[in-house]
Amino acid sequence: TAQPETAQPETAQPETAQLETETCELCATAVPEAHGHLADLDNASLVCTCRACYLLFTQKGAVRGRYHAVPDRYVTDPAHPLTAVDWDELEIPVGLAFFLRSSRAGQVTGFYPSPAGATECRLDLAAWARLGDAHPLLLAPADDVEAVLITRSPAEGIESFVVPIDACYELAGRMRLHWRGFDGGSEARQAIAGFLDQVRSRAVALDRKSTRLNSSHITIS
Repeated sequence: TAQPETAQPETAQPETAQLETETCELCATAVPEAHGHLADLDNASLVCTCRACYLLFTQKGAVRGRYHAVPDRYVTDPAHPLTAVDWDELEIPVGLAFFLRSSRAGQVTGFYPSPAGATECRLDLAAWARLGDAHPLLLAPADDVEAVLITRSPAEGIESFVVPIDACYELAGRMRLHWRGFDGGSEARQAIAGFLDQVRSRAVALDRKSTRLNSSHITIS
């Protein structure tokens, strides 16, 4: 008598939605989730790198090329806080913005996160220069790879930090992901709050001996 066929267990298939392993964009080596970045000045973008490739661009002379290594430092200057008058002078249209100096353009440009990503805002360069005389933090970022992040809220007042530019990209990405409606919604506000908490926890006091970190002298951890 024929026996009923025994059902065979199905072979587990890998999830197609699973993200592919991220790789270094210079040598194709797999990189961990936490990895270094280079600023690609030709394309105004970031390049994911393995540790070995990242270190190549921290050497003296490497900064003259297309790629600049993005350092991993967060700095604040509680001794010279920005005031409400300073804020008004900068004419920042939103409660949070970051300011990046381009070595090629030779000037500082302001951006703020929006549902469309990083949106450029008008900056009074003369006002920025005047405030830099009284607030060393504004002049501290390395060109192309660091930015000044300025934020204002009822709870914390006006805060300013030097942050890596990949942190600015991260913030812009969070806004695109979470923004809802006209004012962003609760998820976007929570994302900003979480981002600022991380920045505050990592920030150290500005070193008075050197207001600007030359990107050829990046601290390697």
